[in-house]
Amino acid sequence: MIWNVVSDSSCDLRMASFQDSPVRFETVPLRIQVGEREFIDNDELVIPDLLAAMAAEKAVASTACPSPAAFAKAFEAGDCTVCFTISANLSGTYNAAVLGRDMALEEHPEKEICVIDSKATAGAMALLIHRAIALMKDAAEDAFEDICDQLRLYQAALRTCFTLENFDNLIKNGRMRPLVGNLLHSLGIHVIADATPQGTIHVADKARGEAKTCKAIAALMGASKDCTGARVVISHCENLPGALKLKQTIQEALPVKSVDIISCRGLTSFYAMEKGLIIGY
Repeated sequence: MIWNVVSDSSCDLRMASFQDSPVRFETVPLRIQVGEREFIDNDELVIPDLLAAMAAEKAVASTACPSPAAFAKAFEAGDCTVCFTISANLSGTYNAAVLGRDMALEEHPEKEICVIDSKATAGAMALLIHRAIALMKDAAEDAFEDICDQLRLYQAALRTCFTLENFDNLIKNGRMRPLVGNLLHSLGIHVIADATPQGTIHVADKARGEAKTCKAIAALMGASKDCTGARVVISHCENLPGALKLKQTIQEALPVKSVDIISCRGLTSFYAMEKGLIIGY
């Protein structure tokens, strides 16, 4: 029996970190097109190179979700598979994974495959992955449906928020007027947003300066759910000092169980841009 956890690369976890895991883990990479260059969001992607290319390119950059065939191949490697994807309201990745599941089951009808829309990205997906692996490690062979039910409930309880300091990508994609973006940046104003239960993005607040931004994020977290005993994952885009400051603020303000810090992979770096922080809890 091979237990298998699959995710698209927006989870911000690296496959190399799971080499000793009793449960198989695989990420299926998204692709990022910047001018004439294509970046594959795998473990080998160098994030500063991606950010430099995006800063130098005047044209709009774009992303592409994995193919259904790529998901099907990952699903075929396990007997029982749970797959997590970035919010279906932000990407076509969930639909590609569902088609991949159908392709895999057509060839291997004996396999069990569950695809869950995280309705989020980054840290929330990382939390789901770690919970799935913990449930699978000592599970009986007939526990698959129960594990899937537990993970769906856990997903519904998770929240995501983020803060941006660099607005270049939003401006290039026409989602923010250049005057507004440049003004926010020059004033040191950080946009704070969260994910709705439907997986869409809602701008919740703005704050000026790092300390006020950290306090505003902690306040948003505390208002959105009871954080007692919560596990928190902070993804940072080339901003470890900011992530450490936010971790300290969260631990001082909220009764959380733990705060882990990971670095953004390609897809989340594409959206968060340099110094962006994404919090899953």
